[in-house]
Amino acid sequence: MPERTVTVGSKVGLHARPASLFVQAAARQSVPVTIAKPDGDPVDARSILMVIGLDVRGGQDVVLHADGDGADAALDELAALLAVDHDAEVAS
Repeated sequence: MPERTVTVGSKVGLHARPASLFVQAAARQSVPVTIAKPDGDPVDARSILMVIGLDVRGGQDVVLHADGDGADAALDELAALLAVDHDAEVAS
């Protein structure tokens, strides 16, 4: 099962706005995706409540997993999204 480890770029972590952007992108993927803290239990990346419930802070790593045709492309897209500081975009 392909995976990516990504450092969350948003300074305040996966709070409402960055989590919502991530969940929406995960829901558009053709394969199921999970997200977890390293050594943590994975949760469905399409669930806003589960993603926010991970309590991921800015600068922390998360691990993404996907399986099936297109898994690598899905993980690449989602990893790139997580690495961006979405809070800085709002302030600009």
